[in-house]
This record gives sequence, structure tokens and C-alpha cells, in this order.
Amino acid sequence: MNKAQEKVLVAMLCGAIVTAAAGFAVQPAMAAGYAVDGPARVAGVAQWDHLNVRKWPASYSQQTGFLRAGAQVWVERCIEVRNSSDWCLVERNSTKGWVNSRFLAP
Repeated sequence: MNKAQEKVLVAMLCGAIVTAAAGFAVQPAMAAGYAVDGPARVAGVAQWDHLNVRKWPASYSQQTGFLRAGAQVWVERCIEVRNSSDWCLVERNSTKGWVNSRFLAP
């Protein structure tokens, strides 16, 4: 095995280790989730404002859409976030993503 092949092998092993570690880092949040599979409405948002829908369950995550106050949504599941509010995966028409559960009412 020459030096170039060794470098490629080491890079592949490092990539595999990083990928495996990322999988374990995400796993606890997913395990803490609970299925809802039910309707809800957007609440606690001013009539002139909107609720941001996020790609991931975090306030700093990329915004994928927004929902108006009173909008009806389908809640697929929610996850518990330690020292924070729960986040729920919601869907309305073509808008799907995560919202803070404190802005949802049954």
C-alpha cells in the first residue's frame, strides 16, 4: 500500500467515525419523542404576526415556512428538549417542519 492509498483509507475511516458519532448524538432526541398524530391550531401568536416553521427543532434552524395565528395543523410527533420547550413536527398543506409546542393548542 502506498502513501496515497494510506491517506485515502485514513480519510475514509475518519469519515465513518464522524458519521457514526453524529448518528449517536441525534439518537437521544429522537428516542425522547412521542407520537401525537392529531390536529392542533396555532395559538399564542399575535394576529399581525406568524409562527416560523423550522427545518430542525431549534430556534436557530433554517426557516422552511410560517403559519398564521389560528391556522389548523396536523401534529405528527413531538420531542422533549431538556431545559427548553418541546418541539413538534407539524404539517399544513405544503408546509412541513418543526414548531415550538408552546404555540400549539389542541
